Amino acid sequence: MKHKEFYEILKDQLEQQVNEEDATIEQAAEYCANSVASKRLIHVFGCGHSQMFAMEVFYRAGGLVPVNALLVPHLALFPKAKLSTMQERMEGFSNGYLNLCDVHKDDTMIIVSVSGRNGGVVDMALAAKEIGMKVIALTSRQFSDGVTSRHSSGKKLIDVADVVIDIKCVEGDACLEHEKMQAKFTGTSTILGMTIMDMIMARTIELCIEKGTVPPVYVSSNLDKGDAINAEYINQYSNMIDCL
Repeated sequence: MKHKEFYEILKDQLEQQVNEEDATIEQAAEYCANSVASKRLIHVFGCGHSQMFAMEVFYRAGGLVPVNALLVPHLALFPKAKLSTMQERMEGFSNGYLNLCDVHKDDTMIIVSVSGRNGGVVDMALAAKEIGMKVIALTSRQFSDGVTSRHSSGKKLIDVADVVIDIKCVEGDACLEHEKMQAKFTGTSTILGMTIMDMIMARTIELCIEKGTVPPVYVSSNLDKGDAINAEYINQYSNMIDCL
C-alpha cells in the first residue's frame, strides 16, 4: 500500500540524512550559535513552499527568538501560486529585499531550495555573502546536480553557500510510482527539510549554553506565563526582526 511505501522511503531517507549530514548540521549550528551569542540574527529564506521552513522556526513555542523569517509576500503561494514561480526566477529582487532588512556581518543566512537553481535564492545567497554573513544551504544534491542554473552567473545555491546540508530526497522530489500513472507522486523534501531545521535549532541552543550564553526562547502563549515572557522578547527584538 502506497502510504506504507511512502513511510518506508521517508524513514530510509531520514536515516541516511541523519547519518551523512551530522557534520554539516554541526557546522550550521556553530554559525547560528555565533550569531545568537553576538546578539544578532539568523535569517531564513525560501520561495513558494520553501517559505514553510522559515515559518517552522519563527515565533513559535520552544523556538529561538533571534530568528528573522524572510517571508517575502511576492514569493508566497498567494494570491496566485504561479506568481511565486515567476518571481523566484527573477534576478535583482530578493537581494534588494534583503537591503531593506536589519542585517549585519555577524548574522547567519539559511536558504532552503530543493533544486537551488533559481535566480531568487542565488541572489539572496550572494547578497548575504557580500554583507559578510555565513550562508547555510538546505538543498538536494541529487536534484541540484540534475538541473542547470537559472542565474546569469551560472551558479546554483550549492556553489555559493559556506555549508551545504543535503536534503536526501530524489531528483524531482516525488518518490512514489504507479503502473497507471506516468508521473511520480508524493514528495519527501518537506519532512526531511523540517527535520534538519529543527535539528539545527536544537544544536544551536545547546551550543549557546555550552559557550556560556542562555539564548532567548519563546514559550507557548497558551501558557499562563507565556504572554508576559514573550512580550519582553518582542520588545527587545521587534526593531530587528521584520515580522515582529
